[in-house]
Amino acid sequence: MKQYHLTAVIWKEGRHFVSKCPELGVASFGSSPEKARAALEEAVGLYLGNAKRLGFIKDIEPALSSDVRYTTPLEVAAA
Repeated sequence: MKQYHLTAVIWKEGRHFVSKCPELGVASFGSSPEKARAALEEAVGLYLGNAKRLGFIKDIEPALSSDVRYTTPLEVAAA
Protein backbone atom coordinates (compact mmCIF):
# COMPACT_ATOMS: atom_id res chain seq x y z
CA MET A 1 0.00 0.00 0.00
CA LYS A 2 1.42 3.37 -1.03
CA GLN A 3 1.57 6.21 1.51
CA TYR A 4 0.80 9.77 0.42
CA HIS A 5 1.62 12.95 2.33
CA LEU A 6 -1.23 15.39 1.76
CA THR A 7 -2.60 18.52 3.41
CA ALA A 8 -5.64 18.85 5.66
CA VAL A 9 -7.25 22.25 6.24
CA ILE A 10 -9.76 22.35 9.09
CA TRP A 11 -12.04 25.19 10.14
CA LYS A 12 -15.09 25.66 12.35
CA GLU A 13 -18.42 26.17 10.62
CA GLY A 14 -21.38 26.54 12.96
CA ARG A 15 -21.32 23.64 15.42
CA HIS A 16 -19.11 21.43 13.23
CA PHE A 17 -15.58 21.38 11.91
CA VAL A 18 -15.05 21.10 8.17
CA SER A 19 -11.94 19.38 6.81
CA LYS A 20 -10.63 19.56 3.27
CA CYS A 21 -7.73 18.10 1.33
CA PRO A 22 -6.87 20.88 -1.16
CA GLU A 23 -4.74 18.63 -3.37
CA LEU A 24 -7.76 16.46 -4.20
CA GLY A 25 -10.75 18.68 -3.43
CA VAL A 26 -12.08 16.05 -1.00
CA ALA A 27 -13.92 17.33 2.09
CA SER A 28 -15.60 15.97 5.20
CA PHE A 29 -16.64 17.16 8.67
CA GLY A 30 -16.85 16.18 12.32
CA SER A 31 -17.87 17.45 15.74
CA SER A 32 -14.24 18.20 16.67
CA PRO A 33 -11.06 18.94 14.70
CA GLU A 34 -9.83 15.42 15.44
CA LYS A 35 -13.05 13.81 14.21
CA ALA A 36 -13.07 16.01 11.12
CA ARG A 37 -9.47 14.94 10.37
CA ALA A 38 -10.30 11.26 10.86
CA ALA A 39 -13.35 11.57 8.60
CA LEU A 40 -11.21 13.28 5.96
CA GLU A 41 -8.60 10.50 6.12
CA GLU A 42 -11.36 7.96 5.47
CA ALA A 43 -12.84 10.03 2.62
CA VAL A 44 -9.42 10.52 0.98
CA GLY A 45 -8.69 6.80 1.29
CA LEU A 46 -11.97 5.95 -0.41
CA TYR A 47 -11.35 8.56 -3.12
CA LEU A 48 -7.88 7.18 -3.86
CA GLY A 49 -9.19 3.61 -3.93
CA ASN A 50 -11.85 4.61 -6.44
CA ALA A 51 -9.29 6.56 -8.49
CA LYS A 52 -7.23 3.37 -8.81
CA ARG A 53 -10.25 1.20 -9.67
CA LEU A 54 -11.59 3.70 -12.22
CA GLY A 55 -8.19 4.28 -13.80
CA PHE A 56 -7.65 7.99 -13.18
CA ILE A 57 -5.00 7.72 -10.44
CA LYS A 58 -2.34 8.73 -12.98
CA ASP A 59 -4.26 11.94 -13.69
CA ILE A 60 -3.98 13.02 -10.05
CA GLU A 61 -0.46 11.66 -9.45
CA PRO A 62 1.22 15.11 -9.78
CA ALA A 63 -0.86 16.42 -6.86
CA LEU A 64 -0.08 13.30 -4.83
CA SER A 65 3.67 13.17 -5.40
CA SER A 66 4.79 16.82 -5.37
CA ASP A 67 7.49 17.50 -2.77
CA VAL A 68 6.97 21.26 -3.05
CA ARG A 69 3.87 22.66 -1.35
CA TYR A 70 3.05 26.08 -0.06
CA THR A 71 0.22 26.85 2.30
CA THR A 72 -0.38 30.50 3.05
CA PRO A 73 -3.20 32.75 4.19
CA LEU A 74 -4.92 34.61 1.38
CA GLU A 75 -6.72 37.92 1.90
CA VAL A 76 -9.10 39.07 -0.84
CA ALA A 77 -11.42 42.08 -1.02
CA ALA A 78 -14.77 41.44 -2.68
CA ALA A 79 -17.64 43.79 -3.46
